[in-house]
Amino acid sequence: MKNKRSNLETKHNISGYGFLSLWLIGFLVFTVYPLFYSLYLSFNDVRLTVRGWETSFVGFANYTSTFLLNTTYMPAIIEFIVLEVVYVPTILIISFILALLLSKDIKFRAAFRMIYFLPVIVLSGPVMYQLISSDSTRVDDISESAIFMVIERFSQPFAEFLVLLFENMTLILWFTGIPIILFINGLRKIPKSLYEAAEIDGANGWQILWKIKIPLIKPIALVTGIYSVISLGLYEINPTYELLNAVLANTAGGMGIASTFAWIYTVVILLLIGALFLVFKEKKVVYVETLKQQQNQKELKRLQHQRNDRFRDIFSIEKNVDRIANLFKKGMKDDE
Repeated sequence: MKNKRSNLETKHNISGYGFLSLWLIGFLVFTVYPLFYSLYLSFNDVRLTVRGWETSFVGFANYTSTFLLNTTYMPAIIEFIVLEVVYVPTILIISFILALLLSKDIKFRAAFRMIYFLPVIVLSGPVMYQLISSDSTRVDDISESAIFMVIERFSQPFAEFLVLLFENMTLILWFTGIPIILFINGLRKIPKSLYEAAEIDGANGWQILWKIKIPLIKPIALVTGIYSVISLGLYEINPTYELLNAVLANTAGGMGIASTFAWIYTVVILLLIGALFLVFKEKKVVYVETLKQQQNQKELKRLQHQRNDRFRDIFSIEKNVDRIANLFKKGMKDDE
């Protein structure tokens, strides 16, 4: 019987790997090989000659020239990091708030969800490219408004943050389409029994949000954050986008530099994703441990109160017994 089961499992595994084999071959040929070949090219001087592509090993010269001599790419990378730090939290917060509103039991809920997600379907990639290139996604300049001038007097960095945020607010709202769907699905998977138990314990909506919804939705926020980090780099809003295209177009000697640019950009993306893991993973573990400690402390206090109440009842019974005995003795003496 065991041999039949092992043979059946082996056949299932072979069938599974057979279905995956085409994808694995494509992944190795079209993703892994170009990835490591571009890393090899980043350490070479690549030139197109009459005899074809020629490579000569130059070591870290491409990286040195990029970091120390190039006056355009590194500032663009810094601007891209600032853009990611500003836009990704904004996308997460807006999409989560909209998901909370759209997950409530209201009339025409499906219609509202369709309205918020419809721009993602209609405004495809090429359409967004045209809108971005024509500056149609930018909101009017807010630097001349009275509120902005007041904020600028109090804090110049915060004013610059607001300008960077509102410059492409339309594009940010477009990026919230898929995150809203992810957050709605995550909120629907939270058991209703948790809400009912919290309401029985006297928790209000604000406490349920911070103690139940946000901690349990953090894995979805991690996936949404990774999606947003990568998506923002695929459009011309990315300051390094045009630089990479310009260097790739230079077939005379730009392939090595282009590979260097691409790998620096890849490392930056990986660092941003690693930062998201730290934000959404480590704090979750700490929160769970803290919550368990709080629950243990509450349980200990409850047991102590119960014990004190029992002792108090025992003492009161003993006092009543002593008082009855004294009254009985006094009554006996009066009778004598």
